[in-house]
Amino acid sequence: MSSNSASRSVLRDFLASESAGGILLIFAAILAMIVANSALGESYHHLVHAETGPVLSDKLGPMTVHLWINDGLMAIFFLLVGLEIKREFVDGRLASWDRRRLPFIAAAAGMAVPALLYMLFAGSTPGLAQGWAIPAATDIAFAMGVLALLGRRAPTSLKLFLVTVAIVDDMGAVAIIALFYTATIDLAALGAAAALLGMMFACNRGGVRHLSVYLLLFACLWYAMLLSGVHATIAGVLAAMTIPLDRTPGAPDSAASPLHRLEHALHPWVAFAIVPVFGFVNAGVDIRGLGSEQLLSPLPLGIAAGLFLGKQIGIFGSVWLAVKLGIAGRLRGTTWRQVHAVAVLCGIGFTMSLFIGGLAFPGAPELIDEAKIGVLAGSLAAALIGYALLRLAPMHPDHDVIEAASEGEIVADGDVHDTSETLT
Repeated sequence: MSSNSASRSVLRDFLASESAGGILLIFAAILAMIVANSALGESYHHLVHAETGPVLSDKLGPMTVHLWINDGLMAIFFLLVGLEIKREFVDGRLASWDRRRLPFIAAAAGMAVPALLYMLFAGSTPGLAQGWAIPAATDIAFAMGVLALLGRRAPTSLKLFLVTVAIVDDMGAVAIIALFYTATIDLAALGAAAALLGMMFACNRGGVRHLSVYLLLFACLWYAMLLSGVHATIAGVLAAMTIPLDRTPGAPDSAASPLHRLEHALHPWVAFAIVPVFGFVNAGVDIRGLGSEQLLSPLPLGIAAGLFLGKQIGIFGSVWLAVKLGIAGRLRGTTWRQVHAVAVLCGIGFTMSLFIGGLAFPGAPELIDEAKIGVLAGSLAAALIGYALLRLAPMHPDHDVIEAASEGEIVADGDVHDTSETLT
């Protein structure tokens, strides 16, 4: 394989598309807020909730633009999330327990502390406790878009740390959605979904490598999950676990690997179409006429505090403690101020937070709008403050040397060998 093809690794493409897609997502969110608060606001909300299809589920009723995006297109987003999780655990930066240790610690604390802060602010208010998971997850695309604006001031180890933490807490968010945001279960449909998933695993074990077979079964699995009562997007993560992956330790990703081919094919569509469309449809909330009393009510305040304060306290605190106790090594080529800044950026919860907000308060559009305000406020604060902190943070004395070494590792085998300093 030529050096040119070797350099086109999943990692390189992932970082590039996440950064560019994140910038597009930022613009989509801003545009949604502008449109929703303009003379076009009524047309915007009419378009979002327009009926555009048949009744696929008695529970959901007639399909709307909003449902097709949140239950349909987002299943493809979750499929990509699942592919990234599987690749990282089988053939990536999370393939060994030594590499998993720090991201798992940071992600766990980065989910627990925001949830606790949310409950502190909003948990005692009747009807709001079920929103505890809204500030739990980090938006990879949005955060990477902010890092892209910083150029060389964002070390590779920080980018990879943010990505791995976000992937781990995406796992947590998926588990939360499946366990805590499923009201009623249709056992027959769930059984059909289990049978379809079993067929996909059987195809994997039987050596089937044609992606068309898996994608057809994925579409059937999605519909079975939609009918089951478990959120249909979970089908994406489950299906991803069945896609065959060719392991290539110490070498560039295999061009023939079905998982790599599907991930490469999906990434541009998800980064540049699905996620921005989701952001545009879900971020638009009319804040005209809202006073400080509404903006500082328990729900938006709890979400904003969880994202902006909870994430940085949980992630930075756990990383600092893990390093001081000798549990993990310090991030290579970074200063503590840079680590704190990226912990602040992890408070950008946009996509997954908006998604969970819609699940937490079904049939309560006023609470969903309040949740959106909290998500937007917390994510905006995390983006602006995190950007400023990282912009002003001193660079590591050996920044250029370490970055050159990281680039060489990506060219050599499509990954960075280690993002942490050796423990002493």
